Amino acid sequence: MSIATKRGDGGQTGLAGGIRVSKADLRVESYGTVDELNTHLGFARSICQNKEIVAWTEDIQRTLFRVGSVLATPPESKKKSPAISTEDVDKLTDLVHRIEATEGILADWSLPGGHPESAAYEMARTVCRRAERSAVRFAEGGGVIQPEVLAYLNRLSDVIWLFGRLIEHNAGVNSRLRDESHSGPKFSRAW
Repeated sequence: MSIATKRGDGGQTGLAGGIRVSKADLRVESYGTVDELNTHLGFARSICQNKEIVAWTEDIQRTLFRVGSVLATPPESKKKSPAISTEDVDKLTDLVHRIEATEGILADWSLPGGHPESAAYEMARTVCRRAERSAVRFAEGGGVIQPEVLAYLNRLSDVIWLFGRLIEHNAGVNSRLRDESHSGPKFSRAW
């Protein structure tokens, strides 16, 4: 059996449960962007030297397969959709608090590109935000979506941003956007 089924040659794809839809469907856009995010995280993980961040990233990637499956499974499907739980979201929230507690971690806007590993995570963060926007568009367009999926993607962008800051902190890289002459409120979130 070949993966080249040719069933998608006309612009249609199969959802979980065998339902056929356009490849331009908002549901397909949503889970496709989650897949893209997972790939970007895979690249970041492949070059990351911090074993703890590597392990956290791999765990997140495994959860993202469930997120993608949730988005790919319409309510009318005969296949039961997996769940993204509040525990999945809480796990990311705990990780945010753990990394933010690092003495000297950046608590302000950052300028991407200060370190190759952190730059890879910054690329993943922007794809995460796009995946979140895509899922919101799908939900606002009438798609049924578990609220935990949106919370997970929102929290995940914070975690990915903090991975970059932790990498730079450990490498002694200053990625602050503003210098000492620019005052104003500081932000500790991944906008």
